[in-house]
Amino acid sequence: MKLRKKKQKNPIKFYIIQVGFVSGGKTITNQNVMAKNDAVESEPTMVAKGAELKKELQKLVKAIADEDDDDDDDNNNLEAIDRAQKILCGLKELKVMTSAAVSLKNLHHYNSVPEEFKCPLSMELMRDPVIIASGQTFDRPFIQRWFKAGNRTCPRTQQVLSHTILTPNHLIREMIAQNQGIKLPESIDHTGSTRLDRVRFLGLLDKMSSTLSDQRDAAKELRLLTRQTPRFRALFGESPNAVPQLLSPLAQTNNEAKFHHPKLQEDVITTLLNLSIHENNKKLVAETPSVIPILINALRFGTIETRSNAAATLFTLSALDSNKALIGRSGALKPLIDLLDEGNPLAMRDVSAAVFNVCIVHENRAIAVRDGAVRVILKKLASRVQVDELVSILAMLSTSERGVEEIGELRGVECLFSIIRETSCGRNKENCVAILYAICCRDRSKLREMREEESVYGTLSQLAENGTSRAKRKANAILDRMSRGRGRVVNVTHTA
Repeated sequence: MKLRKKKQKNPIKFYIIQVGFVSGGKTITNQNVMAKNDAVESEPTMVAKGAELKKELQKLVKAIADEDDDDDDDNNNLEAIDRAQKILCGLKELKVMTSAAVSLKNLHHYNSVPEEFKCPLSMELMRDPVIIASGQTFDRPFIQRWFKAGNRTCPRTQQVLSHTILTPNHLIREMIAQNQGIKLPESIDHTGSTRLDRVRFLGLLDKMSSTLSDQRDAAKELRLLTRQTPRFRALFGESPNAVPQLLSPLAQTNNEAKFHHPKLQEDVITTLLNLSIHENNKKLVAETPSVIPILINALRFGTIETRSNAAATLFTLSALDSNKALIGRSGALKPLIDLLDEGNPLAMRDVSAAVFNVCIVHENRAIAVRDGAVRVILKKLASRVQVDELVSILAMLSTSERGVEEIGELRGVECLFSIIRETSCGRNKENCVAILYAICCRDRSKLREMREEESVYGTLSQLAENGTSRAKRKANAILDRMSRGRGRVVNVTHTA
């Protein structure tokens, strides 16, 4: 077998491969396989020739394997092996030529792609063009890789992006398909949504502004789709009007009045909860003007499931710090605390989680205290309801001056000491003693009650010995204040 380069004026090289092989029992020599700039046309021929060679090779291998070792005719066996070797060489060269043909085809295709159809990141033909916040278009997988690397700027303009939502560019997509004569696959984002999904999604949103019957059917289906299919949650982020359209049946009701169609309200609020789970939707949902007022109305007047899901939505949205502040200013804490006061087991966990998250922002703690959170929490703790969550909230509220005063006034010291004695949870003990320390720092009159507790149960001494590192520090600090306080009282009495 020989490989020689044939000189041509055309800069694209020609290769002639001279292959000798046996086919159908006849020896064929000097079969030329050429790869040139129009090699695409000969590619099917090379594939057919390869299939013919493989078929012949299979026959030879079977004949060699089946031949009896005792057969005296060794020449036939050697001839078959020799033919098989030649076919293998021919297959190898065909493989090389096919790869060369494909490479040349791709080079020719690349040179014919207009610049506007190439992704600025990959410099390749875009297969799934999408628009980012700067208005620039990129191929979806490459711009997703850019964002996943932590970049929040446009690769082309260096503009800082307000969001990372990717919107399919259907115009460029259709132009690529027409210009290149190819059919691009359905646009699929990172959640897997397709054009058919979007058509279905937009149709359901249109029904939310239709008759009551259509609204009920659409809300029920959207609730199901956003619960089971993450891609439908992501679709809400692609359209700025999607959330207002979803809420349009509820937006027509006075926020101070009960909604007359409780099942429709429940489905809409639950859909809002489902789509809020999607990370990119949290800011969009919370900053939609009608969302929080509608959630507050649901907390006040909805079914218990609706109220629980409204609380869960606020909890989910409050994962963002900017949303925590927004929710705190909106007046949502009061209905959350009222629902907590009612104590329905179905809602307690979602409500306490929402209040905790919102109160992480220091300014919201004073609002929660003003709205009655201390009284409600101490009442629930007395019944040992949601102890872990409520003690954590109370610890945050104790950083508020009015909050710590209320804890002392509402017999919080007695409640907190009883929890320390009963619970086996180190974190609960730690939070309780931290609250007690805040009380004794602001109200020295409570030191007497703490001394009585210590003299009967030795609670603080045990905690100073066996608690967490923080609990030990707080317990020792209280014991120190108690000791110094006793000394001052004695001195004052003696002077008097």
